[in-house]
Amino acid sequence: MIAWPWHKHKSWISFIAGCSLPLFLLTPYLGLAAILSLAGLFYCWQDGSPRQAAWRGWLFGLGMFGVGMSWVYVAFNEFGGMHPLISGLMTVFCVAFLASILAGVGWLLKRFLPNPLSDIDGLIILPLLWLGFEWFKSWFLTGFPWLEVGVGQVDSPLLSAFIPIIGAHGVSLIIAMLAAALISNYQTIKKSGIYARVGLVMLIAAVYGGGTMLEQTDFVDSEGENANIDIAIIQANIPQSLKWDPEQASKTLALYRDLTRENWDADLIVWPENALPVFYHQALETYLEPLAEEARARNTDIILGLPVQEIGTENYYNAAVSLGSERNFYHKQRLVPFGEYLPLTSMLKGVIAFFDLPMSGFVPGKSGQALLTVAGQPVGVSICYDDAYPSVIRETVPEATMLINMSNNAWYGNSLAPHQHLQIARARALEVGRPIIRSTTNGISALIDHQGKIMGQTPQFEQAVLRGKITLRQGETIYVAYGRWILWGIITVMLGLWLIYRERTA
Repeated sequence: MIAWPWHKHKSWISFIAGCSLPLFLLTPYLGLAAILSLAGLFYCWQDGSPRQAAWRGWLFGLGMFGVGMSWVYVAFNEFGGMHPLISGLMTVFCVAFLASILAGVGWLLKRFLPNPLSDIDGLIILPLLWLGFEWFKSWFLTGFPWLEVGVGQVDSPLLSAFIPIIGAHGVSLIIAMLAAALISNYQTIKKSGIYARVGLVMLIAAVYGGGTMLEQTDFVDSEGENANIDIAIIQANIPQSLKWDPEQASKTLALYRDLTRENWDADLIVWPENALPVFYHQALETYLEPLAEEARARNTDIILGLPVQEIGTENYYNAAVSLGSERNFYHKQRLVPFGEYLPLTSMLKGVIAFFDLPMSGFVPGKSGQALLTVAGQPVGVSICYDDAYPSVIRETVPEATMLINMSNNAWYGNSLAPHQHLQIARARALEVGRPIIRSTTNGISALIDHQGKIMGQTPQFEQAVLRGKITLRQGETIYVAYGRWILWGIITVMLGLWLIYRERTA
């Protein structure tokens, strides 16, 4: 029998493991298979030089972001107006840049730890490095909190129960720990050491026991007797290629108004991000004020998205405004680079047609904005990319009894992005224990309950109105009450155990 020389093919193993990760995360009930992807990476990091570890980490990232971020090309080429060659080069640059972060992680690992890794090094340091990678990419250069392993566990029967306790990042750590324990056991099959075997058994027992118990726990309560709100989500399905066409503007305004009038019996009507391709002050007297009067006459509130210019300045915001019982605004906090604002403006403006889009110079809103009140309820509003950041959502609770996320996914066409974004919204609902009303331009719009389960959704690329009831919630999940302190405690204990081990074996 000829033994397969796995050690000579670790580059391929790393790349294939990276390619598989986004697919596992997005496939319902296959999120746990992400353990296999991370195990592939950790296996490739068990031995080798710092240079080899950096190369293998980069290949894993190349596969992970190349598959999981393939929609970047769609945004650049189909809707950004870039030449296909330039779009391809820009996409390759983005993917290669993000992959380089994992290359740096691999280099640091092998530069400062023994080769090959000991059982304890593998069981403790590898998971912490993966968590550090997810954290780093979520804030570096404004951040890219996408393709996080914990978010992909919203359908995992056991692990989803930990999200209201330690958040999606905490669940990423659990997945990484299971992957590290799996590889440590594989490496010790022919050895007498028991650390890996004991660690794997204890970890599986803790996850199974804790998940089973937590699945029966609901941390929040319904909001009194009048806990149900009747919702109408308007999905007008305006093509992105026509959205900012001046000749299309009047048709867009009429379409949203007509679809809204057909749903005056709802308590709350929600439009998507930048539904109106005009500034607030341009539509105020002739369009928004009459619509607000109609809403008040029918005891209905509307939340809609449109750009708002700051009086006396040239600053404008990607905003949500409430019409009806009250008039309030929310300004989007987390802007998308090259889509809503342009880094290095003086150098890049005008170089590529994509950068000259009408709405590519937004100003970010401040954190800690006052909650909007609609249908008599305080609501936490987020716009598109906002909900990829747990802190943006967490700061709205426990005051908010429901959440609204308005998004424009038309930029990404028929790609993985709308499905990934829906999954992110579900994870945020589960973290904070609040239902989410998710309104998008062309799908996927959805009503999500406080446990991250989809109660109703629209098809993509169709004009639709999604009707349904949500149950308002009050109270706090443990994640809301303590934030990341529990996770920091776990990290501290892990590092403490590792330092004790290192001192005793020095």
